[in-house]
Amino acid sequence: MSEKVVELITQETLDSVTIISIRHGKVNAFTPQLISQLHHALDCAQQQENVVVLTGQAGILSAGFDLNIMQHSAQAQQELIELGIVLMIRLLSFPTPIVVAANGHAVALGAFLLLAGDMRIGAQGDFKIGFNEVAIGMEMPQFGVDIARARLPRDYLNRSVLLAELFSPDTAIAAGFLDMTVPADQLLERAISTAKSLSGLDMDAHHRSKLRLRAQLLDDLQRGLSATE
Repeated sequence: MSEKVVELITQETLDSVTIISIRHGKVNAFTPQLISQLHHALDCAQQQENVVVLTGQAGILSAGFDLNIMQHSAQAQQELIELGIVLMIRLLSFPTPIVVAANGHAVALGAFLLLAGDMRIGAQGDFKIGFNEVAIGMEMPQFGVDIARARLPRDYLNRSVLLAELFSPDTAIAAGFLDMTVPADQLLERAISTAKSLSGLDMDAHHRSKLRLRAQLLDDLQRGLSATE
């Protein structure tokens, strides 16, 4: 008997934009199955050469890796982290622009999704954005340090990585996690309109420039991944 596949991702194409929405329980926790489905959705968007809008559900982008897996065993934790690194490398080097629309809280890997995006838009509200690893007794993984160092302003780096400071959507702009905020009911509309405007870019030039801009970070992430294999 074949195992039923639970759909954790929804995907919609609108003109030159692919909207990928994470729909996994209350906190959109990242599991191997979710990551696999996200890669499949990205495959489809890449084949169509579409700009991507990556979003979550009302009140949450993601709270990060599934803690049940992270706490199960050292091997399970390492395997999930490796999958996370591969995903970050793909997002950071994706051939078309990625607009990340944070519907609410974006913590741990949820915050890294923002740092992997090319344009980050957050919903206004009583939400928290940032890294909570140190606060919950987890050492920040090396890939997280590499991404944070490359993408966060220097003034906020220690506060985010070492002190686990979480930010409201508006303060997350200065902290480097978001580019703008909008009312929650306008989030998806703004993300789609932004993505449509970005679809007018020369995608070959965009991709080559992205790889050049992020070359050091991508090298660091690939080296870290190789060291864990």
